[in-house]
Amino acid sequence: MYLGLRVNLWARQTLVIGDNFYMGRDSQIETDCVIGDNVIFANKSAVVGKYDHHYQQLGAPIRMASRIRDKHYKWKGIKQITIIEDDVWVGYGAIIMSGVIIKKGTIIAAGSVVTKNTETYSIYGGNPAKKIAARFNSEEDLQKHKTLELDFLKKHASYKGVLGIPNDN
Repeated sequence: MYLGLRVNLWARQTLVIGDNFYMGRDSQIETDCVIGDNVIFANKSAVVGKYDHHYQQLGAPIRMASRIRDKHYKWKGIKQITIIEDDVWVGYGAIIMSGVIIKKGTIIAAGSVVTKNTETYSIYGGNPAKKIAARFNSEEDLQKHKTLELDFLKKHASYKGVLGIPNDN
């Protein structure tokens, strides 16, 4: 695992991070989250909660209302978990809102705000993020990638670093 400078990780109950995780500087996770293997978060990216403050708490200004970090918090968001599957790349400055599933092989474009689940091997961008393209040019390329990826992962099963692996095709 590699964490850049000033990375902040917090979860109310669950934070699981797989192998070969990379998170660039000034990034954060501040919600319950399960992250798969071989995931990249670029600088200034984030996974944050939708309901961090009880903004409907009667009689209390939002700043003084109960927060998800409080032990007595019993409002929305407590059971939300964000899932980021294997082989995901989250671009610079992208934000993923809690409770979504980022499917295997997805790329989130720089500056995007993800509010809904993604499809596998797709590229999402915008605010709110929408599918803008498939990751591979054809179904044939996708199937070839899946086959070759299995061999590649077996060959490099012991890799746990942050250095690149030479392309030996």
